Amino acid sequence: MEYFLIILGVICSILGVIGCVLPALPGPPLSYTSLLLLQFSSQEHVFTKNFLMVLAVITVLVSLGDYFLPLWGAKRYGTSRQGVWGAVIGMVIGIFFFPPLGMIIGLFMGAILGEIVAGKENSRALRSGMIIFLGSVMAIFVKLSLSLVLAFYFFTGLFRLMI
Repeated sequence: MEYFLIILGVICSILGVIGCVLPALPGPPLSYTSLLLLQFSSQEHVFTKNFLMVLAVITVLVSLGDYFLPLWGAKRYGTSRQGVWGAVIGMVIGIFFFPPLGMIIGLFMGAILGEIVAGKENSRALRSGMIIFLGSVMAIFVKLSLSLVLAFYFFTGLFRLMI
């Protein structure tokens, strides 16, 4: 059972990092799950409870921020509802036709088209597209950073268990 949990933890850690770029996979929660699997794989505790609790809170905050950061930025800078929906639709279309880069391009183009449909002038539509794009890129960067940190702790803990 110990080896099964460790192998599952390695898979979760790898998928967690990949999931930061692919929206179908919840990156940080998968990366955090790898820490829990490592913790339960051994009689000896690899991490302290406080450490795991702090990382759980950070993981939840980053995961929520992933959904709300681009929308918050869009609303803060006056993006219309059509621009937000255009970004979401563009992202989904981009994922299916040009993964994973299509997600970002689709998000950007969809926001611009949504703003044009809302009747905004081209420069304002481009600005809204850039705001949503930058918010999404920032959210991906934060998720990826956290998942890489969690992967580091997972593999460091695994190494300590093996010694």
